[in-house]
Amino acid sequence: MPRFAVIGLGRFGATLARELTAAGGEVIAIDSNRQLVEDLRDEVTLAIRLDSMDEEALRTQGIDKVDAAIVGIGEDFEAAALTTANLKAIGVPRVISRAVSHVRGEILSRIGADTVIYPERETAVRWAQRLMMPQLSNYIELGEGHGLIELVAPKSFHHKTLEQLRLRQQHNLLLVAIRRNVDVKVGDYSGGAETQVVIIPHADTMILPEDILIIIGSNEAIADLPRE
Repeated sequence: MPRFAVIGLGRFGATLARELTAAGGEVIAIDSNRQLVEDLRDEVTLAIRLDSMDEEALRTQGIDKVDAAIVGIGEDFEAAALTTANLKAIGVPRVISRAVSHVRGEILSRIGADTVIYPERETAVRWAQRLMMPQLSNYIELGEGHGLIELVAPKSFHHKTLEQLRLRQQHNLLLVAIRRNVDVKVGDYSGGAETQVVIIPHADTMILPEDILIIIGSNEAIADLPRE
């Protein structure tokens, strides 16, 4: 089970914490505001009130053991910057920091953020899907708890037909298309080049390694897809 720390429980951070928990992640939610922590206490693995600018406090709560930490602090840029630096200092392998402008985003990148989120463009729901399923190459919200994803075919899907996978029956998901690279032939010889084709799948269509699967379904069903 992937472990996350979400620091800063405003609208973006709270939504992200809830979505990650709903998708099966272990989530530590952190804020200095007691009420925001209390509001999430029953919806995440652990909700803690602490000062994320205190490096030792982060260590004490085991934040150095998470797989990724998301800094959702918005307006207080000093707190966001120091928290980002502290997370890298204690050894968090992936730090994702929220920025309200490109200038702030550049600064956060320079002090250690592995990825910068611009929440005016990217929603917490979309980021929850990315974090829970890093093999996703894209996720598009369709509304009412449903989405469209582009997924690199998991190993457990390789060389199986759609009839064998039974995605609709077993996972309540619809595979609408497959993107696949194919060799381009020049005369009787392979040109060595590749081009991408789109396949509309049928029951006997076989999934190959490196296929990109385009799938529609509920966020819960998407989160339950095999990761390998």
